Order: sequence, then structure tokens, then C-alpha cells
Amino acid sequence: MKGVILAGGLGTRLYPLTKATNKHLLPVYDRCMVHYAIDNLLRADVDDIMVVVGGPHAGDFIRVLGNGKDLGIAHLEYGYQEGEGGIAEALGVAEDFADGRPLFVVLGDNFTDADLGSAVRGFKEGAHIFLKQVPDPRDYGVAVFDAGDSSRVVGIEEKPKEPKSNYAVAGFYIYDRQAFEYIRESEPSARGELEITEVNNFYIRDGRMSWSELDGTWLDCGSFEGLFEANRIVAEARGAGEGRLHPRLGP
Repeated sequence: MKGVILAGGLGTRLYPLTKATNKHLLPVYDRCMVHYAIDNLLRADVDDIMVVVGGPHAGDFIRVLGNGKDLGIAHLEYGYQEGEGGIAEALGVAEDFADGRPLFVVLGDNFTDADLGSAVRGFKEGAHIFLKQVPDPRDYGVAVFDAGDSSRVVGIEEKPKEPKSNYAVAGFYIYDRQAFEYIRESEPSARGELEITEVNNFYIRDGRMSWSELDGTWLDCGSFEGLFEANRIVAEARGAGEGRLHPRLGP
């Protein structure tokens, strides 16, 4: 399996910080946000990685990550998303890199200490998403469950005003090669983007989607609140300056 980190976008929710750099290069305690996304892949034994970048600060990633060898990455390459066409469009940049193999896709501004490796290593085909119960799911893609079978996801609604569950779709996905065909079938949403929710709904429509509940902390670091909380968690995990970090949060 190969890994893709989606790290484009303008990060407007974090202005004025992101006027100076890409949001995924902002600090979470003593490392950049993107380093934690890399950790998610490496903990799942995925070390063949593409980072899809975009926006005016795309070149900064090379100075921070280089060729990835110092981070334990066997192979690292970069893809460039032109414009702001959405998460699904960004994933489409990685089609040649995937070369027909499954992909573990991580949104670069999502932070978790959960171990996703078992789902990655057990993946065969179709797609797999990770759900997390949240107090207010209206800002996320939200799972809709079968009324007669609460374990079966029958759809995902993007930022619904009246959510049908409190299970949000976290920014970690596993896809087989069919994802790129679904991206080509997708139509731009009202905000002019190709939504990853539509890709997920194609998989659900064709009966090829599975899911598991994310067991651990999950944060959206694209907001000031999420970024602050991630910094707090990592700082506390360091052990009051003793250099210790929770094993799920990397070295």
C-alpha cells in the first residue's frame, strides 16, 4: 500500500498565520503539523508516500521534508494541485503515483493518536473510512446509518444542518484504484469543488464501503481551537520537558 498526504489549500480559517506559510507547516509543539500526518502513515507500515501540495507556499515543503529519509520514509515525492478544486481533485493528482495499488489517504490537518494500522494492513478492496462520535457534527461529513441495521452506513451527508447521526467522517481514508474512476464521475459541488464525500457515496452505492470507529483523539487542526488543542496534547505528552512522548504520537 502507498500513502498520500493531502496538504494543499489556503488555510483561510487560520489567517493571518497562513499568509506566511502553508497551514500544514505550522507548529504542533516542536514539529510541523505535517510530521504527525507522516507518523500516521509510518505507524501503519506505509513508507512510500506522496505529499500533494498547493497554494503559494508549496515549495516550503521541500525545505522541511527534503527527500524524507531522515523521517524514515523509503520514498517521498510531491504532487501539485493547481487551484482550489477540493479534496477529491487533490487526490486525483496521485493517480500515477498509485500505479493501481491501494492508497492510505490522510488529510494533513487531521491529528490523531489512534493506531489505524490494523485497518490498513487488513484492507483488501473497496474503501474504508474512520468514524468518530463528536458533540456537533454539522461541520463535517456525517454518516447516515440504515434504520434497520445500525452497523451499515447507507450514505454520507456533507455538513448537514440537521445531522442524522453524531458520527463524523475523520480525514483518513483507504481506497482501491476505483477511487480515481469515481473522481472522474464526480460533479463540482455548490462551492465549485470535487467533494471526497461524493467519492465515498459512490463506494457506498456500489456496496464497497466498510468503516471502523476511530479509537483515540481526533482533531481538525485547520481551526485555531484544534491547533491549540493539538499543541496542548503533545506538550503534555512530552512529560513536563522530560522528552517523553506518547508512542502513538511519534518520536
